[in-house]
Amino acid sequence: MAGILLIVLGGLLLLLMLRVWRRTRGLSKRRWRALHWIGSGSLLLAAMVALLAGGTLYWYYHRPLPSEIQATLFQGITYTREVRDDPRPLVIHVVTIDLNAPGIEFLVTPGEPTEGRQLCSRKTSGFLEEFDLQVAINGDFFTPWWTNSPWDYYPHVGDPVDVFGFASSEGEIYSQGREESSRTLYISRDNRASFSTPPDEVYNAISGNTFVVLEGEIQHSLFTNEYQKVPNPRTAVALDQDADTLILIVVDGRQPNYSEGVGLAELGKIALDYGAYTALNMDGGGSSTLMIEDNSGDPDILNSPIDNRIPGRERPVANHLGVRALRMK
Repeated sequence: MAGILLIVLGGLLLLLMLRVWRRTRGLSKRRWRALHWIGSGSLLLAAMVALLAGGTLYWYYHRPLPSEIQATLFQGITYTREVRDDPRPLVIHVVTIDLNAPGIEFLVTPGEPTEGRQLCSRKTSGFLEEFDLQVAINGDFFTPWWTNSPWDYYPHVGDPVDVFGFASSEGEIYSQGREESSRTLYISRDNRASFSTPPDEVYNAISGNTFVVLEGEIQHSLFTNEYQKVPNPRTAVALDQDADTLILIVVDGRQPNYSEGVGLAELGKIALDYGAYTALNMDGGGSSTLMIEDNSGDPDILNSPIDNRIPGRERPVANHLGVRALRMK
């Protein structure tokens, strides 16, 4: 806004100087008109920019809330969008996957060693499209990552990155994990899912950093850790008590009056509301993204990610969890 004010003031100053110059120097009418149009044009441009900026700012703080929805997306896969106003504005996205449904397959982003790192970063939409998936969600925390502006950030699509936790894609382990505190979701070739290391081969595995629900209880430490209480966009993966249902949760955040995010204890409560017995916090913030394949085969974003303070902008991330499924008959 400061830049817009400078343009307006500059235009006014130019018009004032032109009037003084004309009176003291006797500008010709032709030259006077040309310079007058330049000054007027500057003012008009500034007014248009101010109107656009004001409209964008108004939309940012007064976005219409989405409608609540519950729908079957694919065979064995349902989607729920819930809108809450307590304890703050929240838009919650939940995908439940019946692990016994026909046609269900899983994929963790494959390793791709590049410049000494494990992976090349992808947007979640790119992952879904590249591997012909029907559902995809962002995965583990990763490094390097930084952002200074919408134009000055890392990683871009294709930049090399490492994940923090253990990771395997279809039996190919590409990260042993660099964080002892990492926790891992394992999914076998025949869709047996667990948060415990399998006794036989590791097939698909993806990690997060903190259990928000364990054995049906929210972890007590989440209520006292001030950092973990800060509302943010969140992603979680969860299993019900029988490990027959995988639950994917994304809560939008950092979007005033639309969805402002949750702390980890609040994320645990949401997971319990949707039947979780164990729930794991994944990379969140600007990374939180939930995609599906639409009826025409194109990626369709279900949530509202927020990268570099821009709603709807996807962040390239390190790895993802994807699902293949059969379309409804």
